Amino acid sequence: MPRTALAALLLLVAPAAHAACTAPTPPLASEKPVKPALPQKPACLDAKGGCPGWEAYTYNDGIKAYNAQLAPFRTSAEAYARKLKAYADGSVAYANCEMQSLQ
Repeated sequence: MPRTALAALLLLVAPAAHAACTAPTPPLASEKPVKPALPQKPACLDAKGGCPGWEAYTYNDGIKAYNAQLAPFRTSAEAYARKLKAYADGSVAYANCEMQSLQ
């Protein structure tokens, strides 16, 4: 009989012996990358005569600089998105753990 009582006691205590559910922590808002600003389009681009050479070249240089900034932005945006997905997955796991602790 002592073995049966011990087994019953272990079954009752087993759920409480599980590790406590750990809530996930969201990624820091300061880690969210900022998309580079698109250069302002000169009004003369839409005009019938177009832009003077220097203004068109300046705008073109701004577009090239913008395009060069997009690759690093994309890399950091994808990394941040992975952290957000891990947080969402962790939240589901945390909720499931809490629900199981109630059973």
